[in-house]
Amino acid sequence: MKKISNILLMLVLVTLASCSDFLDKAPTDAVDPESEVTDGVAEALTTACYRSLQSSNLYNQRIWCLDIIAGNSEVGGDGATDGVETIQASNFTTLSDNGYALYVWRSPWVGIGRCNIVLNNLPGANVTESLKNRCMGEAYFLRAHYYYILVRLYGGVPLRLKPYVAGQSTAIARNTKDEVYAQIISDCKNAIELLPAKSEYAAEDKGRACKDAALTMLADIYLTLAPDNASYYSEVVKLCNEVTALGYDLSTCNYADNFDPLKNNQAESIFEVQYSGNTKFNFWGADAQSSWRSTFMGPRNSGMVAGAYGWNQPTQEFVDQYEKGDLRKDVTIFYDGCEPFDSIEYKKTWSYTGYNVRKFLVSKDIAKESVNDPANFVVYRYADVLLKKAEALNEQGLTSQAAAPLNVVRKRAGLADVLTTLSKEDMCEKIIHERRMELAFEGHRWFDMIRINNGEYALSFLKSIGKSNVTKERLLLPIPLTEMDSNTLITQNPGY
Repeated sequence: MKKISNILLMLVLVTLASCSDFLDKAPTDAVDPESEVTDGVAEALTTACYRSLQSSNLYNQRIWCLDIIAGNSEVGGDGATDGVETIQASNFTTLSDNGYALYVWRSPWVGIGRCNIVLNNLPGANVTESLKNRCMGEAYFLRAHYYYILVRLYGGVPLRLKPYVAGQSTAIARNTKDEVYAQIISDCKNAIELLPAKSEYAAEDKGRACKDAALTMLADIYLTLAPDNASYYSEVVKLCNEVTALGYDLSTCNYADNFDPLKNNQAESIFEVQYSGNTKFNFWGADAQSSWRSTFMGPRNSGMVAGAYGWNQPTQEFVDQYEKGDLRKDVTIFYDGCEPFDSIEYKKTWSYTGYNVRKFLVSKDIAKESVNDPANFVVYRYADVLLKKAEALNEQGLTSQAAAPLNVVRKRAGLADVLTTLSKEDMCEKIIHERRMELAFEGHRWFDMIRINNGEYALSFLKSIGKSNVTKERLLLPIPLTEMDSNTLITQNPGY
C-alpha cells in the first residue's frame, strides 16, 4: 500500500465541492503522511498545486503589475506611497529588500513544493491509471509554469525537484538559466504526453491544465529561447498548429468574452487561473477566491465597482498606440468621452493619467462586494497563439505567411489587413504592436519586451519613455534579501 511521504504540514486535503470551480474548496484537514494514496487523495494533492496561482503574489496582483513595470501604465492608487514597491520596480531603482521582488519570489516555491509531492508519490500509487496520468500531467505543467515565471524574472534559480524532508538543510545553490530551462522543457513535454485536451474534460474539471495549455506554454518557451537558437522558431509554428488542430477558431470568439466573469473558460481560453467569488474566503487571505483586478483597477472614487482603488492607470503613450477604429480600445480602457459603465459616466479626473483600465471591471450586479468577484485570470488564449505563430514565421523569413495569423487577430479588432509585402523588420514591428494592444494588461508585455532581441528591445523602449535608470542587469529582479539571509549557498544577481 503506497503511503504519502514527505508531506509538508501546510499542505491541505480539500473537498471536491463545486462543479463549476474546482478550486473553490475550503481547506479541511492536514494530509496524514500515513494516508494511502487513493484516487481522492491524488486529486486533492493535485488540486492543491494550483493554489499559488491564485495568490496576490502571482496572478491576483503581481503578474498584472508587470504591465506597470513595462511602461504600459502607472501604479495610480492613493498617492506616492501606495504601491511603492511597484513604483521602485517600474523606475528600476529596486534594492534586494524590495517588496515586489520578495512577493513574486515566494508563491512559486510553494506551488513547486506541492507539485513535487504529487510527482514523488503518484508513480507507485494504487490510483486509477487515467487519473494518475492526468494528475501527474497537471503537476508537470504547473511545476514548469512556476519555474518559467521564476527564470524570466530572476534568471537561474535553484532546482528543487524532490519534496522537502524534515531536518534537511534548505540551503541550495542556483542552477544556471540553461539548466532551469532544460527542466522546464522536460516537464512541459511530459505534460503534453499525459494531459487530456481541454475538450475532453468533464464539466466539474473545467479549468484544469490541459494538453492545449502545455502546447501553448512550450511554444512560448521556445519563442523566448529562439534568439539564441533559431531552430526553435519552426518548433513554435508546429506547436501553434497543434493547438489550432484541437478546434480553436478566433472568428467565432468575442474579444470581450475573455474578461466576462459569466463566461469563464470560454471558447478562446486555453488556460485560466480560477476564481469563484465564494464569500466564505477572506479577500486578503491566502485562500482567497475573489479576483482582485476589478477592485484594484476600478477608477478611484468612482463608485463603479466594489472597492475601486484606482491602480494600473494607462499612460498617454500607451493610449496613443491605438489605431483608428480598433474595437479593443472601448473594451480595454476608460477615456474622456467613452461609453458609460453601468450607466456611470467616466471622469478623467479619477486618474492621474486621465485613463483607467476597463477590461477587468465587474459590475456590482455580479460582484456586490470585493470579496465575491468570480472573474478568472486568462493566462493563455488563442489570439496569443496566432501572434506567436506570426512572429515565428516572420523570424524564419516567411514574412508573407506571417501576415495570415496576424490578420486573423486584426480582423476581429476591426482593423485592416497588414500587407504581405512588408519587409521582415516592418512585419516584426507590426506583430510586436499587435501583441501589445491585443494582450494589454494581461501580464504578457514585460515578458515580450525582455525576450525580443535578448532584452535590447526592452532597453530601447524603456529609455524612449524616460526610464533612464534601466540597465541590462536590471531586467532581472534581485534575489530577495530574506532568501540571501536564509540560504547561504545562493548568490545575488549582478547589479544589486
